[in-house]
Amino acid sequence: MMKYEKASDGLGTQLRRLIELLDGDLEKIYENDGVGYRPRFTPIMKSLAARDGLTIKEISDLSSISHSAASQTVSKLIDLGWVFSKVGNGDARERAIYLTNVGRSMLPMLQRRWRATQAAANKLDAELSSPLSKLLAESIDRLSEKSFSKRIFEQEILLDKSKDNLN
Repeated sequence: MMKYEKASDGLGTQLRRLIELLDGDLEKIYENDGVGYRPRFTPIMKSLAARDGLTIKEISDLSSISHSAASQTVSKLIDLGWVFSKVGNGDARERAIYLTNVGRSMLPMLQRRWRATQAAANKLDAELSSPLSKLLAESIDRLSEKSFSKRIFEQEILLDKSKDNLN
């Protein structure tokens, strides 16, 4: 079994490689389906499958993605004809997002794929010394408590202090 030999790579490089391995393979599977689906559509499609007529803010909150990412992805899904928007009930500035008949017809295939993807992720977790899903959740929690930029800034201050002590 080949081992990842670049453990000295930075955290960002390792995360990008991991996403490439996970999303890249999933992307290939969706490409073989020939319907133009992308893994980044999943949080929006899952949210709308659970409850149609959500606003972008509600989709963003439910799926833990940024408002900007949700908005851009919804625009792409509108272009593909899988969702549509209409003015919301209370505020003319808010638009509710709904699955089209085409989007709704894709749900059985997508839900099957999502279940298989989750089962494969669970199996991967079981093969690791520590479950990746748990480490990711813990990392997100810690970074929500204290941002990475604040952590970097604190370390720069400590490095500067230790450099001053050497002089």
